[in-house]
Parts: sequence; C-alpha cells; structure tokens
Amino acid sequence: MPAPDSPSPLYRPAFLHFLSARIGASLAFQIVSVAVGWQIYALSGSALDLGLIGLAQFLPMAALPLVVGHVADRYDRRKIVAICMAIETLATLLLAIAALHGFGGKPLIYATLIIMSSARAFESPTLSTLIPAVVPREWLPRATALSSSAGQIAQIAGPALGGIGYGLGAGWIYCVAAALYLCGFASIASMSIDRSPPRKEPTTWRTLFAGITFIFQRRLLLGTLSLDLFAVLLGGATALLPIFAKDILDAGPVSYTHLRAHETRGN
Repeated sequence: MPAPDSPSPLYRPAFLHFLSARIGASLAFQIVSVAVGWQIYALSGSALDLGLIGLAQFLPMAALPLVVGHVADRYDRRKIVAICMAIETLATLLLAIAALHGFGGKPLIYATLIIMSSARAFESPTLSTLIPAVVPREWLPRATALSSSAGQIAQIAGPALGGIGYGLGAGWIYCVAAALYLCGFASIASMSIDRSPPRKEPTTWRTLFAGITFIFQRRLLLGTLSLDLFAVLLGGATALLPIFAKDILDAGPVSYTHLRAHETRGN
C-alpha cells in the first residue's frame, strides 16, 4: 500500500477504478442526453417534447432522495453503484436497438429515460461517497480534486463526442454510451474496498428524515439550497438547444453539441 505522502492518489489501483467508473458514467450520460434531445426533436419538431425530456430526467432525481440516502446508508455502496451502472447499460442498449431497428418511438425513449434517471439518482451521490473508502484520509483533498476535475472534463467532452458520433446515427452513438457504462460497471465491480462498513442504525422515521430535519433547522442552508434549486429549475435552457441549433442557427448536431458543451462549462 502506498504511503500517505505518495505523490498522487493515482498510485492507488482502487482510486483508478473509481476514477474510470466516474469518467465512463459521466461521458455516457452526456452522450445519451445529447443524442436523445436531437433524436426527439428530429422525430417531432416539438418544443414540448424536448421539455418532457427534462421532466423525465428531473422527476426521479426529485422523488428519490430519501430512498437513496436510506439505501446508501444500509447497503454496500459499491454494489449499489454497480447495479445502477448495469441498469444504465441495459437501458442504453435498448435505446440503441430501438434506434437501429426503428421501433418504440417517443414513448419508449421517455420510459427508458425515466429508468436511467432513477438509476442515476442512486448512482451519482453514492459514487461520490466511495472516495473515503478507497484512499487514506490524508489523500482526500487531492482525491476529491482529481475526481471533480475528471467529472468536469467528462461533462464538457461528452456532448462533443455525442454530437460527432450522432453523425453515424443515433443507434451507433447509443452503443458507444452503453460501452462506456459497461466499462464503468466493470471498474466498480473489480474495485476493492478495504474499509469496514459503518454501523447501521435501525430504520425509523427519525433516521429517514434526518437530512431534511437538519436542513430545515438551519435557515442559511435552507435558503441557499432553495435558491440553487429554483435557479436550476427555472434558469436552464439546455433542453431547448436543439431548437436553437436546428431552426435558428440552421446547423447540425455538431453545432448543437458546441452549444451544449459551452452551457455545461458555464455551469
């Protein structure tokens, strides 16, 4: 095992597996988001349908936080992330098969997005909590910085890959996203964790709502989170970017991904 004062957490195989899983999942999510937006608008030309994509991705994130926290506290977090990535892989493969063979249409796309967003609601926060389990305490600042940087790079590079790959067809770029999810699953499944699991308290209404109670008892934190929530809900125009790219700028999916990458970088 490397000493805590080693040059970088990258010397630790478990952290490399974690980083590979995060990058793969982030790239795949961005690719699917770009491809789905362009595909839906190509099928219907409707701004409402684009808005429904955002709704399908947001609702599971809003509805599942209590369940996610409870599950992450009581079960093996590595297994939770692995299961979520397996679900995302299968869902993306379904999108690929549907696009290649021309069946399902919009209802299948929305249903698949809801499934993928539900899995991501569990995967994303749980994956972040694995950092302390794969590096020593002394490495946490460096490991967190590396993880954040890798995630940001993936958020910017993912839309570009999605737009360029969409030129080959929606089905093929979904296959690429499924392969990235599969790589993330393999990385998490093969990652070793040496930390012993924390003691689990019995599940009660108090423990289930402990996070909400904590936030409401601190007005400054409640106000900050509320402001951020409404800024995300009312200030984002990402879902409408296909309209700007196709109808206003008279451009293709590559230009659309330039807009998407710029908007992601701005956030």
